[in-house]
Amino acid sequence: MKKLYIILIICLFFNINYVKAQSVSFNKCIDGDTVSLKVNGKIKKVRFLAIDAPEIKHGDKKADPYGDEAKIYTCMKLKLSKNIKLEYDENSDKTDKYGRVLAWVFVDNELLQEKLVEKGLAKVAYLYGDYKYTSKLKIAEVRAKKDKINIWSNYNYSEYIVLFILFIIVIIICIFDKKFRKKTVNKVKKKVYDKTSSEIDKLFK
Repeated sequence: MKKLYIILIICLFFNINYVKAQSVSFNKCIDGDTVSLKVNGKIKKVRFLAIDAPEIKHGDKKADPYGDEAKIYTCMKLKLSKNIKLEYDENSDKTDKYGRVLAWVFVDNELLQEKLVEKGLAKVAYLYGDYKYTSKLKIAEVRAKKDKINIWSNYNYSEYIVLFILFIIVIIICIFDKKFRKKTVNKVKKKVYDKTSSEIDKLFK
């Protein structure tokens, strides 16, 4: 009986790993964050989890800046790769509303999402859960913004600096004016603090 339990545990272990990460093969490119791969012998569209790359040209709609560059980078990485693996996140749906597979994409053991964000060819987006590699992507994004790479080349913190200054002014007023503090402290927290605190944290990390 004990042997049976051990066998079942081993089977479950390998089955979980198979579901979470599996080898696939390249079929064709679609854009910077979507590709066509051969998964379990079937051709499927795969949408890269937790990122958003600039759009390429669709019909009459012009391409976003760096949309073509993102597609080219993704295509080259996949075409030249020795192995491609998909890892499914337990906190994400396996497919989106369009039927595309949602997964982490590893190319020769490198997380492709992280490389795209690092190169300033995608941003962190569509976070609907506590995903496994979110922190890695956010760190890569902060660096890309700081170095003003590609999509962040015109990025600046001016709007956040203005909000930060307003936040400081409000804090000073609250400290020195008790009546004002009593009347507005809740509004300030809701309208100013919530909007700026997360961005301030990013600025000073």
